[in-house]
Amino acid sequence: MIFRKPLLLILFLSILVIGCEEVKQEVTKLDLELATSKVELFGKGIVSTKLYERDIAISPDGKELIYSLGDYKQQKRCLVQIIKKEGKWGDPQLLSISGTYQDIEPFYAEEGRKLFFASNRPIEKGSKRTDYNIWYSERDGTAWSEPKALNEMINTEKDEFYPSLSRNGNLYFTASRQDGMGLEDIFVSKLVDGVYQKAVALDSTINTKHFEFNAYINPDENLLIFSSFGRTDGYGGGDLYYSTKDKDGNWSLAKNMGEKVNSPQLDYCPFIDSERNNFYFTSERTEEIPTTINNLDQLKDFSNKTENGMGNIYSIRLKELNFN
Repeated sequence: MIFRKPLLLILFLSILVIGCEEVKQEVTKLDLELATSKVELFGKGIVSTKLYERDIAISPDGKELIYSLGDYKQQKRCLVQIIKKEGKWGDPQLLSISGTYQDIEPFYAEEGRKLFFASNRPIEKGSKRTDYNIWYSERDGTAWSEPKALNEMINTEKDEFYPSLSRNGNLYFTASRQDGMGLEDIFVSKLVDGVYQKAVALDSTINTKHFEFNAYINPDENLLIFSSFGRTDGYGGGDLYYSTKDKDGNWSLAKNMGEKVNSPQLDYCPFIDSERNNFYFTSERTEEIPTTINNLDQLKDFSNKTENGMGNIYSIRLKELNFN
């Protein structure tokens, strides 16, 4: 999803940062085992920087991660890959299949053999369409194959965002359609004999008249985590919610994940690393904003901090969260 809520502070900082001199950022070790009992920045100075990072995906073997990286205003966004070799993480690199179009929201499937993502690349050669659709690429040795778009059961001439797949291949994604319930909804398409079926919107336990978007489905398809904006129990800029499925296949009424995870700013793009039992998400939260600016250096320093209101990726141990 491309969140459209006006964020005046972010726009102000975006303009300011472009003209500011480079400020050296603190760099922390990249370690998938470092998630703690409280929400912490993930990979400060490596993954999370003063730019806009979001949508992390971690391969099942823990040797590769991919995330979305954008400029200050997200006018250009690419998929970035970091690979672990001989026990050491390399530097972030542009993913080989990304860079020409707007590519976001990666998700590994089939034990890491497939990569799904959203992109505004043209469905057909020569097409002038600029809507976002869901694509996938297959691993070819150490590289990724030329991306292919999913069929018309999924992709339309409107936007489709944030693919997430259960172990059986069922696909959950975000779209704004007439057969939905609100401004943006979460849909599911079941995979039957290798073919995706007509996508249907989830019911009112999940979707409302407001915005529901960017849903993560766990491998067993009994836990759904998503973002919503506009609900009365929200903290401000869009919050993370969860729902669980009972033995009869019914989803529970979605609950806010609470202030342990959510902030007054936008919190979204959830992901669970099931192998290491850690929870990741994207947030636009900031460090404390100075009430008074005494000099330009102070303003530049604040604007160039990692937590400057641009998106960053955060993590917390999964066992610290309650999904009952």
